[in-house]
Amino acid sequence: MQENHPRMAAAVDVLLMLAGSFVVALSFNLFLLPNGIASGGVSGISILVERTLNVPPAYTQWALNIPLFIAGLLLLGRRFALKSLLGTVMLPLFVLLTAHWTPPTGNPLLASLYGGIGVGLGLGLVFRGRGSTGGLDTAVQIVHRYTGIKLGLALAFIDGMVIIAAGIVISQENALYALIGLFVTSKTIDVVQTGMKVSKVAFIISEKTEEIAKAILHDLDRGLTKLDAHGGFTGASRTVLMVVVGQSEVMKLKLAVRSVDPNAFVIISDTAEVLGEGFQLPQAR
Repeated sequence: MQENHPRMAAAVDVLLMLAGSFVVALSFNLFLLPNGIASGGVSGISILVERTLNVPPAYTQWALNIPLFIAGLLLLGRRFALKSLLGTVMLPLFVLLTAHWTPPTGNPLLASLYGGIGVGLGLGLVFRGRGSTGGLDTAVQIVHRYTGIKLGLALAFIDGMVIIAAGIVISQENALYALIGLFVTSKTIDVVQTGMKVSKVAFIISEKTEEIAKAILHDLDRGLTKLDAHGGFTGASRTVLMVVVGQSEVMKLKLAVRSVDPNAFVIISDTAEVLGEGFQLPQAR
């Protein structure tokens, strides 16, 4: 059974990459392309080429992706290139196969919002499958590897150049819509990667940490961690409690702490993802 696990995991990764590439292609053809929303990347360039030279976007994407894939293979290594091979080939193919689907809207604002959501969802699935759609992501990795420029900065620069070109070739208004689409895409990728459920992490500093720990363990049914700390001014050693709770349990946590020590110092912040055991105490059998 254990020998089949790597094969099963690889099959799931391939399915995620295929499904993600299809969703990206569908969002491109239904929302972005017909409304001229060139929100960066090879897909954005293919929209500009389609508007100026009337070349079908799928052919432009292949024409750009394949040389970039070869460059990635030579400059970044076989491991990186293999992760982007499936997306490099299949994404333009799905764009070609869905090219004649009827767009549901001609409103550029709706197109930028729903197109951004669709592209973000598709890319999130591809990333969860530990793959890549190739394209300008490969160019960004090459620039980062050989110049030291940060990945985010390199990506923002390249996407920014595509959007500026869209403002010249199509219209300034479409470039503004493209910025909306790019923002929505990045946020949707985050949601797919980390999930919509946002937990809270709390750090509690008090003279009554043992009593507070008992209240959290038994009243909230949550695990916690005791951290050894030292006061920055006094240098005195003290215990800091760290606990992760669901968003709906924040008020219960505050009340539990306040009931033991109204003067406790509590820091509560968002945490996007919680992995591993210990998030909740095991149920008694």
